[in-house]
Amino acid sequence: MPHGWLILDKPRGLGSTQAVSAVKRVLRKAGHGKVKVGHGGTLDPLAEGVLPIALGEATKLAGRMLDASKTYAFTIRFGEETDTLDTEGEVVARSERRPPIAAVAAICEHFTGAIEQVPPAYSALKLDGRRAYDLARAGEEVELQSRRVTVHSLHLAGRADAGEGAPLYSAFAATAGRPDPFDPAAPLELAESATLVANVSKGTYIRSLARDIAHALGTVGHVTWLRRIKAGPFTEDQAISLDLLEEIGNGAPLEDHLLPLEAGLDGIPALNLDPESAQAVRQGRVLSGQPLSDGLYWAKAGTVPVALMELSDGTARVVRGFNLPDTAE
Repeated sequence: MPHGWLILDKPRGLGSTQAVSAVKRVLRKAGHGKVKVGHGGTLDPLAEGVLPIALGEATKLAGRMLDASKTYAFTIRFGEETDTLDTEGEVVARSERRPPIAAVAAICEHFTGAIEQVPPAYSALKLDGRRAYDLARAGEEVELQSRRVTVHSLHLAGRADAGEGAPLYSAFAATAGRPDPFDPAAPLELAESATLVANVSKGTYIRSLARDIAHALGTVGHVTWLRRIKAGPFTEDQAISLDLLEEIGNGAPLEDHLLPLEAGLDGIPALNLDPESAQAVRQGRVLSGQPLSDGLYWAKAGTVPVALMELSDGTARVVRGFNLPDTAE
């Protein structure tokens, strides 16, 4: 049975549950039998991009992936706000105001850090046991409470000072056919739309962020394009298309695209176990006398992940065990 991660580049129009079903179907077709499959963070059907799919024992880490920070690129169209805050809904507010593109760049600092955010009415959150989007579609009034989320970084796509890996604005502007607003000699340009990149904590709604940015700029707006470019440690460079996924069902090697289980443990230090300690951990026993700092570790026997362990005062306890074959056996 395969254990690890398939990183899917989910296309627009496909739901996350549908993506999981597609992976299950392909694995059955490829002869892998019944494999446990889960995803590491829902993407709305109108969104595209990085969707981590966990296979086998990696599904035990799917919950950690849900809690991981995510990075999105998104386009706000100014002048119209919809009830869904995206292109699917009905227009509920209009404004003739278009903000200068430089003002869009400048407002990003205001929305960076810990912020209060009201989720969209069309969301999967529950009110009195019912999904908010079901209430909204039924014409009922939806009042969701503000919540605190964290925007780790937010910048206009292509800003030259946006950091390593971000495209230069000159290239972005040339593609869009407009001048660089950060050039002091550039003419004032009003934005019909703007594309931004945000790295955000769990629970952050990009549609709400777009709405609030537009309001702060004295206008209204909605999201016309949304792409997740990173989820936890996984990036779009690792993602495969639906076409490549289908090739696995037609005989292409799964291992060419399957990332190991420990790829989902990036940033967590490893704890190397000898055979005796590995056996103890597999039995759920604690390990004492560990000369390491307190915190979370992934314990391994050779190259085989054995468990996630929490170490405190020299004692390591199992948080989650992995039932993987020992290659030494």
